[in-house]
Amino acid sequence: MRRLWPWFLWLTAFYAVWLGLVITGSHWQTLRDHYGIAIAMALGSYVAGSTPMGGGTVGFPILVLLFGLPATLGRDFSFAVQSIGMTSASIFILSRRQRLEWVLLRWALVGSLLGTPLGILFVAPHIPGGVIKVVFAVTWASFGVLHLYRINAICSNIGETPAAHAFDRKVGFTVGFLGALTVASVTGVGIDMVLYAVMVLLMRSDLKSAIPSSVIVMAFTSLVGVATKKLLTGFEPGVYENWLAAAPVVALGAPLGVFIVSRIGRKPTLLVVAVLCIGQFFWTMHQEFAVLGATGLAAAILGVALMNGGFEWLWRIGDRLERRSVPMILPKPPRPVLPPNP
Repeated sequence: MRRLWPWFLWLTAFYAVWLGLVITGSHWQTLRDHYGIAIAMALGSYVAGSTPMGGGTVGFPILVLLFGLPATLGRDFSFAVQSIGMTSASIFILSRRQRLEWVLLRWALVGSLLGTPLGILFVAPHIPGGVIKVVFAVTWASFGVLHLYRINAICSNIGETPAAHAFDRKVGFTVGFLGALTVASVTGVGIDMVLYAVMVLLMRSDLKSAIPSSVIVMAFTSLVGVATKKLLTGFEPGVYENWLAAAPVVALGAPLGVFIVSRIGRKPTLLVVAVLCIGQFFWTMHQEFAVLGATGLAAAILGVALMNGGFEWLWRIGDRLERRSVPMILPKPPRPVLPPNP
């Protein structure tokens, strides 16, 4: 428990600020009006801390598909709520001194620092709301399918292959930059999933380091996204009210997810979330079919297939790296003992 004092200090500071905002702004009615998102994010924050999918996995479809709010609001809310939940989970992870792939992670953070503002300023404004929904649905469904057919192999990883360390810096920066520039800036989530996929498929990292590393990169990206929007573009109307209701829930829920999966294992949670990811794809396709039509639906399904083809490609490269690493990890044979000279 002594190790957790930074996390307890963070919680104390956060709840003091949050309570001050509620009291000074007389937001009690706001909390009552938005209790639904607070309840939804109880699950969302658990997912955020226990899987590489992020809290937006639940928050985005609840706001956009269930409540019928604009996709741009769902994106901005994802940034805002994860800046609390994922940050809380990250402080918890760091306080517990969990193992992380630090070289890869540091360069992913550098890439995200550059890619997130560029994506928010120059990519996201040109993506229509309907496309945001489809991008989210396709990306998350692809990860759902991946975990349904690769879950045993992913869970059996025991550590990054030695040959993969040569690519830590390049891969980390590329994933951080491109993941933030495209997926995260458009949907508010997803860079954690991209980093995780590369770590477990290509580099064969085990889940005990891959998922915490993905949580930290999503927390950092969310903080950069919130700062960029606050300083340069502003938030969609309604984000603050939903954030005010959900923030006190996710501040505890995401670290709780980190703690629970350390006790029960990650496989059951990953399977449940995989099913949810695929379910939201069908939900989105049903709601948007009038706009997408048969052609759009076929394109979305093709997108899922192409992404999983990319995952399979990464897996096969990972296989080659693993085979190349065998000489590095095999013990050297003992030196022969020569007979003494007569």
